[in-house]
Order: sequence, then C-alpha cells, then structure tokens
Amino acid sequence: MLSYIGVSKGYGGQLALDGIDLDCAEAATTVLIGPSGCGKSTLLRLAAGLIRADAGEVWFEGAPLGAENLRAARLRMGYMIQEGGLFPHLSVRANVELMARELGWPTSKRRERLAELAELVQLPATLLDRFPLELSGGQRQRAALMRALMLDPDLILLDEPLGALDPMIRVELQRELAAIFQRLHKTVLMVTHDLAEAVFFGDQLVLLRAGRIVQQGSAQALLQSPAEPFVAEFVNAQREPQRVLMEVSQGLSAPVF
Repeated sequence: MLSYIGVSKGYGGQLALDGIDLDCAEAATTVLIGPSGCGKSTLLRLAAGLIRADAGEVWFEGAPLGAENLRAARLRMGYMIQEGGLFPHLSVRANVELMARELGWPTSKRRERLAELAELVQLPATLLDRFPLELSGGQRQRAALMRALMLDPDLILLDEPLGALDPMIRVELQRELAAIFQRLHKTVLMVTHDLAEAVFFGDQLVLLRAGRIVQQGSAQALLQSPAEPFVAEFVNAQREPQRVLMEVSQGLSAPVF
C-alpha cells in the first residue's frame, strides 16, 4: 500500500531522514513514534506529497509518487492533523464537503455521504452548520475526521490527531477511532509522541531517532525485546509518569494522620 525505499530528506544541511526503508501494510495501522525532531512528521508529509525526498522513493498503491500522479494519489488519501486543520471561515458542512464539491459531486451524493459520516463519528447533525470555533475540541476532531474520510480514501494519514485534547476526551476518541479504522478496514499511518497511544492503535510500531529507524515491529517486541539501549530508555521514560502516579495514589490510600 505505502512504502518508503531508501528515503532521505534534509533541511538546511541537516538530515531529517536518513535512508528510511519502511512498508505500511494494507488495512493495518502503522504508528510512528520517537522524540521530537526524529523525522516522524517528515515521513507523513512525504506520503501526502507535501514535500519531496532528496533521495529514494515513496511508493503508493504500486507506483512511485511523482508530479504526474500526485494529484490522483492525494484524492485517495485522507489527512488529519493535531488541531484538525479546519478552515475557520467555513461551516463544518462546507469543510467536510470541500473536495467533493471541487470534484463535482452532485448535492444529493454529498448530503448522503455527509449524513453517513456524521453518524459514523457521532457528530450531531445540528452541529454541521456551525463554524469550527463554535465547537469543542473533540467535536472539531470529529469534523476533521469526517473531512478526511469524505472521499472514502484508501490511506489515512494522522499527525498527532488527539494531541491537543484533554485526557478524558482523548481516551474517548481513541476508542472511537480504533473502532472506525477496524470497521472500515483502512490503511492508517499515524504519528504520535505517546507510547501508550501507539500501543493502543498500532499493528506495527516504528521507533525513530535522528532520522533513522531503530526498531519496528509489534508493540510486544518493542516493550519486551528492545533492539538497543535507546529503545529501553524511550520506553522507560514514558513509563515513569505512570510509576509516579501509582506511588502517589498508593501513598494517598494510607492514613493521613
């Protein structure tokens, strides 16, 4: 479905990606994780055709992405970012329908698809004519997901889609997103800095450091069989807040006086 073959990318003389080889399986979720600046979002932007590799190729559905097929390929992709990326001057309805209008979908087809998606993501129809700033964070992300799914794309690209949400809404949307991906059998490439979120979503986890893949595979392999010391350090660093929380909660369960 989506493959990176020897992909390198630099900015201002600094390598953001260095010889990446990666296959994203069809109808599965691949999650990119790693510290800030490791190249996660650069990989996503390459897949979306927003930037071009300095070396190597990105293949999508059996062909390398290039100027001659980029527009057609983008129509088979849905893209969702942290803040949703909705146009503030357009209603939810107009945001979601934007590309369908550009492609000349008749009104009846747009309305039918809009209703399907609103039901799928559990966004009340009463909110479709509101503007993004009139919605809560969770509602905006539901609307952004509707827009990403409007054309029924083969590939969904998610760049920290839940990162700006409060913890309770985030957990709720994690469950809903996972159920939607499973129901629709979509191929998903997702970026997150949160290891727990990566484990929750990922059929394949890809841990990057300084533009290189240091380990890829199942969550179990990453957690139990780290390929190098950095992998264990990364995992332990994300476990530390949970450990502290457990210690505090156990302390609070003891008598105060």
